[in-house]
Amino acid sequence: MLFSILISAGLLLADRPAEPAEQPSDTLHAVTVTADKGVVISRTDTLHITNTFDITGELHQVPGLQLGDYGGFAGLKTVSLRGMGSPHTAVYVDGVRVGNVQSGQGDMGMLDIENFSSAVVDYAQNSISFNTARPTFGQNRVAGKATFKAGSFGTYLPAARIDLKLSERLALSVNAAGVISKGDFPIADGATRANNDIRQVRGGVNLFGSMKDGDYHVKAFYNAAERGTPGSISWPSEDRQKDMNAYLQGVMKKSFSPLYTLRLSAKAGYDDIYYTSSWGDSQYGQTELQLNSSHVFSIKRWWKVSLAADIQWDKLASTNYSASRTTAISAVSTSFNLSRLSLNAAAEYSGYFDKGEDSRHAISPSVDFRVRAIDGLDIVGFARKAYRVPMFNELYYVGYGNPDLKPEDAWLTDLGVDFHRQVSRTWNLKAKVDGFYNILSNKITSAPTAEDPNIWLPYNIGKVRAIGLDLVTGADFTYGDWKGEMDLRYSYQSAVDRTPDSYSYGQQIPYIAKHTVTASVKASWKGYELNPRWVLKSGRNDATGNLADWNTLDVTISKTFRLRGPLSLGINIAAKNLLDCRYELVSGYPMPGRSFIGGVEMKF
Repeated sequence: MLFSILISAGLLLADRPAEPAEQPSDTLHAVTVTADKGVVISRTDTLHITNTFDITGELHQVPGLQLGDYGGFAGLKTVSLRGMGSPHTAVYVDGVRVGNVQSGQGDMGMLDIENFSSAVVDYAQNSISFNTARPTFGQNRVAGKATFKAGSFGTYLPAARIDLKLSERLALSVNAAGVISKGDFPIADGATRANNDIRQVRGGVNLFGSMKDGDYHVKAFYNAAERGTPGSISWPSEDRQKDMNAYLQGVMKKSFSPLYTLRLSAKAGYDDIYYTSSWGDSQYGQTELQLNSSHVFSIKRWWKVSLAADIQWDKLASTNYSASRTTAISAVSTSFNLSRLSLNAAAEYSGYFDKGEDSRHAISPSVDFRVRAIDGLDIVGFARKAYRVPMFNELYYVGYGNPDLKPEDAWLTDLGVDFHRQVSRTWNLKAKVDGFYNILSNKITSAPTAEDPNIWLPYNIGKVRAIGLDLVTGADFTYGDWKGEMDLRYSYQSAVDRTPDSYSYGQQIPYIAKHTVTASVKASWKGYELNPRWVLKSGRNDATGNLADWNTLDVTISKTFRLRGPLSLGINIAAKNLLDCRYELVSGYPMPGRSFIGGVEMKF
């Protein structure tokens, strides 16, 4: 019945079935599966990652995205979309999810940022997907690059990558990188942020392959670091942390016929964190296994049906407690791609089975659409129900966990317009306007217990309503040797506590900025490139009251010299927080003031 209704609506709005776009052949194409549904359309933004010194700077420009950053290269970095919290925001690397069952807040600083080519922010799926750069070859069968960057606070960032073309259908990429930073930077009143050093090494191997009517990508990654954890400025510490994570994953896509396409992905990973603290040492080891599949059936050129089935097993063994979880996910979806209408509807079942505990189940329906009103102007929207099950710390941490917690229950909705038009041979214009409304029930919060007000435990007592508006406008031009991009983004978020009898009822959720403005320009001429970026955030608060507004200006200058043959030399310099604004993304954890970093990159 649902399929019949959707087909009828699609045919009424459509002029005729759309012809499938002709895809260029690329024998080393990397598979990217950003969602388990297989045919999700969704509302997305794509960031192209180039000359990146840190991941925080790239993500600041995304409307509706909030960053948690504890300062410096050593500080924990988390992300949250549209007021939903970090555990609600899924992070993918090359189509496979990055898991963390301990707290649900994976550290973005552990990602392989040097080798990513793009990041896709999916508002409907509430996710961010990072994609590894594919090898490109000229006349030679070998390509690669070596970079060395250095800057303020005793920071050094070496990195290298080599790509080998093993055959017309197979390429191998090997990379390694390091982060060395003393990390001590000046803060207010002449003090210094101490015990913020880090020594980190990471490396990976990527195998890109193609086969008849398909391709695959196998990735192995290792990351290890030793760092200080200085605590807040109110409660400084000399604690230390050692962390390690390693994983092996693979993604494959193959069309067995015009009717049927199979996508498979699998992952085996292990994370280990060891804290040395004055309160006592502790260790957390996480084991993760994933197997994901989707089966896409092309009923017509304009109609697809997808079935997906995933299973994941996680185990946490720690000094404080141990737990394991099996997650089973299945989904069915259908999509229609007509000349003026793209429509997708899906229903997903999720089951969470913790060893020795009650199981948790959720059904998540979703629908999204794109209508071409006129050429260059699209109307887009989505609605989706989402769940966030409690993490292991919230459930089982001795003296704190509450095994009776319910999953957080959320509705995500969005409606907007998307304008894009080439106004001349030189200029292209774009603009997006999105209004969104999210409601979160059974919010997991901590509150004092009736037996002892000094003991806080997590409870399902909260509700959050997030309503907002994202505006994006930009232009790019090409004129002779000149190329330029201009981008202006504004985001308004009213993420309000609607919990009855809450002390913060009607107040903005901590750290969610009401107003965010980003402005960036990228101009290039004959190998020279200038890229200033300004970010403003205002209207934030924490549990104690309002937080100061802040803004930062980052400026990057680079020059690429073409040498003999495929050899090139790049030089880039960045001034971070050029206006020396003293600010905090998390209360008590100051961010660095003005700093500089520069480097050289040799490509061959």
